[in-house]
Amino acid sequence: MKIAILHGPRDLRIEDRPLDTGNLKPEEIWVQTRISALKIGTDRGNYEGAERVPGAPDYPRWVGDSNLGIVRGVGRDVKNVQVGDRIVTRQSHQSEYITTQTASIVKVPHGVDDEDAVWAHLYALSALCYTKAQFRPGENVAVVGLGVLGLGAVGLGPLFGGRILAIGNSTVRLEMARKMGAHEAVLFDDPRLELRVNEFTGGAGIDLVILTANPWPAYRTSVEIVRPDGRVSIVSLLGRGEETLTFNPLAMQFFYIKGISLIAVSGAAGELYLNPDNAGELAGDRRATHVLSLMADGRLEPKRPITHRFRYTDMRTAYEMAYRREKSMLGVIFHWR
Repeated sequence: MKIAILHGPRDLRIEDRPLDTGNLKPEEIWVQTRISALKIGTDRGNYEGAERVPGAPDYPRWVGDSNLGIVRGVGRDVKNVQVGDRIVTRQSHQSEYITTQTASIVKVPHGVDDEDAVWAHLYALSALCYTKAQFRPGENVAVVGLGVLGLGAVGLGPLFGGRILAIGNSTVRLEMARKMGAHEAVLFDDPRLELRVNEFTGGAGIDLVILTANPWPAYRTSVEIVRPDGRVSIVSLLGRGEETLTFNPLAMQFFYIKGISLIAVSGAAGELYLNPDNAGELAGDRRATHVLSLMADGRLEPKRPITHRFRYTDMRTAYEMAYRREKSMLGVIFHWR
């Protein structure tokens, strides 16, 4: 099998590794990858050598965690999938692998395109930005940061009953946000941003901000535009790769006086109030199953923002484009077959 391994900052290599597919254990599953997806923000930080994220492996390390493949073999005790099924997992960029039936696995419904389904787990995280913040239909939502995760939040918002204002750093991303369902889109540095927010909400303010961008100015925009007693769902790695702050992120006027809630959105951390029977990977897989059902119904199309498709052998080209922060790059797919 072939796997992408990062040996250090900007040192990405495709390596050959042995894989014994002829002696599967009772609960093991052999999968051949068809496509994998690039999470531009997170994967770029790993690639360029931004500060270590707690729990992240040392170099050399795998990269990527959105993988769609075909089940080619199963152990005798496997019940949840069978040979020929398409599944989405959180496996890294690799041509094939062996996993177990207790791992994070979601079956792809018939009729859902590969290039939609591969984003299932990422869109499940976009959905968690709403549910963990106790979103209510009819609320005004601003999505700050329009990478794939942010565009997922934009696409899901109208389906959940929200009015969506998209805030990004390029006109290309604003246009894509409109295509994904945003009711309005505006540049984060628009001098009329406060006025645009007031016009969009009729003076009621933004109830929920979903922050998917890492730079501190994006955080500041979020806490400035949210209404008093509003919520900010933070799903980004704030400050990663950024310069030292020139302002207090918990300044009184933005935090205590406004009385806002800052909510850490993480699949591993579960819901706001944990239920042990519905936490961790199981809850994440249920959310992924839900977003796949929306794709099957034709109401959600994650492949719309795909701008680049590469053969796996050209993966480093994609990472270098992300390193240069090319604004034309939105969704990126790697083909393995």
